[in-house]
Amino acid sequence: MGYERFEPPYVPPWKRRLGAYWRLMRGDRPIGVLLLLWPTWWALWIAAKGIPPLWTLFVFTAGVWLTRSAGCVVNDYADRWLDPQVERTKSRPLATGEVSGREALLVFAVLMVVAFALVLTLNRLTMWLSFVGLFLAASYPYLKRYTYLPQVYLGMAFGWGIPMAFAAVQGKLPALAWVLYAANILWSTAYDTWYAMVDRDDDIRAGSKSTAILFGDLDLVIQGILYALFFVALALVGRQAGLGAYYWAGIGVAALLVVYEFVIARKRERAACFKAFLHNNWVGAAVFAGIAVELAIRA
Repeated sequence: MGYERFEPPYVPPWKRRLGAYWRLMRGDRPIGVLLLLWPTWWALWIAAKGIPPLWTLFVFTAGVWLTRSAGCVVNDYADRWLDPQVERTKSRPLATGEVSGREALLVFAVLMVVAFALVLTLNRLTMWLSFVGLFLAASYPYLKRYTYLPQVYLGMAFGWGIPMAFAAVQGKLPALAWVLYAANILWSTAYDTWYAMVDRDDDIRAGSKSTAILFGDLDLVIQGILYALFFVALALVGRQAGLGAYYWAGIGVAALLVVYEFVIARKRERAACFKAFLHNNWVGAAVFAGIAVELAIRA
């Protein structure tokens, strides 16, 4: 009995190229966009004491997607020596040679130009702050070669939309903005450590650095401290902003969600740590829901 030869469907070269760029920008993995979007929306709603101006909301929402995509591109460009050695990243377009380094830099430049064009529609303070955000996003990927704290720097880069949001809505940077920014750094460091725990063995072999390697056997203890400080910072935000019961209910739900992360990742298995990382989307959503409902009830 003969067998027919299977021929995969023809894909035009231009479509394959666009697909490679889409994967380079992690368009197929939206979790990173959400982890940036929630703290940006926290800041917009708190700064506006409710729903922010719609154009400002659009600029920041689109800007989150553009800058996260650009950050992924420059991260892969910086890690093109490391990604082929790591099981989870060895199929990325730059690691396989599907996309060249020059193409990646061009994609990064286009994304940042579009993001900056959007920022130009906002006030001058926000525009100047965007340059700091560009520096943080572009320099973050190189820290894992020289320091064990790239996750902290990621929190600084991921959360820079917070002071920018206050600047765009209020035209100033109150102390509340920096407390919320600090809360996000603690949260980002914690959830990105879950992510780093997935790659810890590969990173050690490749000579890369992370908080997961730095924390070692104390990783779960230090994770607990980071999350506890995150909730302390959120409590200070709630007190300073005068937020009420719905906000505190959102914080309570977020805390329960974090407890669940420790339950599933307590044995440090790769799949469980990655699931704990992904689960932080719901933590951010719970905090946002508390803020949004609280401010909507007041309106």
